[in-house]
Amino acid sequence: MKSIGMYKGNRMGKRSDFKRIKKDFYPTPYEAVIPLFQHLSTDKTYHEPCAGNGSLINHLEDHYFTVKGKGDIEPQRNDIYRIDAMDLNKCFGDAFVTNPPYQWDLLEPILEHLCKLAPAWLLLPADMMHNKRMAKHMKHCVTIQSIGRVKWFDNKAGMENSAWYLFDGKHQGPTQFCGRLDN
Repeated sequence: MKSIGMYKGNRMGKRSDFKRIKKDFYPTPYEAVIPLFQHLSTDKTYHEPCAGNGSLINHLEDHYFTVKGKGDIEPQRNDIYRIDAMDLNKCFGDAFVTNPPYQWDLLEPILEHLCKLAPAWLLLPADMMHNKRMAKHMKHCVTIQSIGRVKWFDNKAGMENSAWYLFDGKHQGPTQFCGRLDN
């Protein structure tokens, strides 16, 4: 099997038997977004560049956060415009908030591109911070908010821990780590 990031072949995780879904389309579960709310401000606006079916947008808007930009390469809702995150030349908000594809050849360019345009919150596997290839990106990581295991499939407990990472291309310093919320 060819290694793609910390995920191998067409499996979703390193300890799971779930087959990888085309283009890494995994709608964002509500429980994964709860820990992020404490870091966002309702006074600011957000842009979701990998919006898919809009589940993350719904979670944000249900908690009074304003989402100004909504895009995806294959939008699954009429209010989400068709655009590749790599073709964005600005953030239609104060920051990006997204659940990007985890496949490394897709994720790395998106991470690099978005954090040059605006601060970018990315939902990623928690282990990614320890990967050698992430080292050059971690210097731009402002905050990591631990989530724990996320239920991605049919309400089944996940096998991998997740976290929200805030990347900012202007940041050159230590990363603040925030432990799991007790919820």
